[in-house]
Amino acid sequence: MKKMLLAFGLFGAAMAAHAADQLNGTVWQTIDDETKKPKAIVVFTEQKNGTLSASIQKVLTPGEENSCTNCEGPYKNKPLHGVTIVRGLKNVGGNQYDNGSILDPKNGKTYSLKGQLINGGKQFKIRGYLGFSALGRNQTWNRIH
Repeated sequence: MKKMLLAFGLFGAAMAAHAADQLNGTVWQTIDDETKKPKAIVVFTEQKNGTLSASIQKVLTPGEENSCTNCEGPYKNKPLHGVTIVRGLKNVGGNQYDNGSILDPKNGKTYSLKGQLINGGKQFKIRGYLGFSALGRNQTWNRIH
């Protein structure tokens, strides 16, 4: 009986690990949509409710790593390292993601977010927008292996 319970427990753990989203634990280099230069390194983490968040691990633009002066709440005037810029992102099928939000540390504003893994998962094309997706900006992030 104990062996059978152990086997079911291991099977359940394997299934839970397999159920993790494909973005979970991945690391990305963000690219500024205006300058086309790398801005930061972020890592995605799957939350207990199944949504994804992404936090800044390293700021790549000299002079911008010191503080989030325009951010609100717990990140106001704090270093950008560790700031969660993506929240609530959900896989809505295959390589498509939606229902998230993204913080722009430069202006402190939060936008709705959707995205799509492209080029075999090597890039993540995201769109931050206010209200309607047509009113927004695109960025393409590069996966770091």
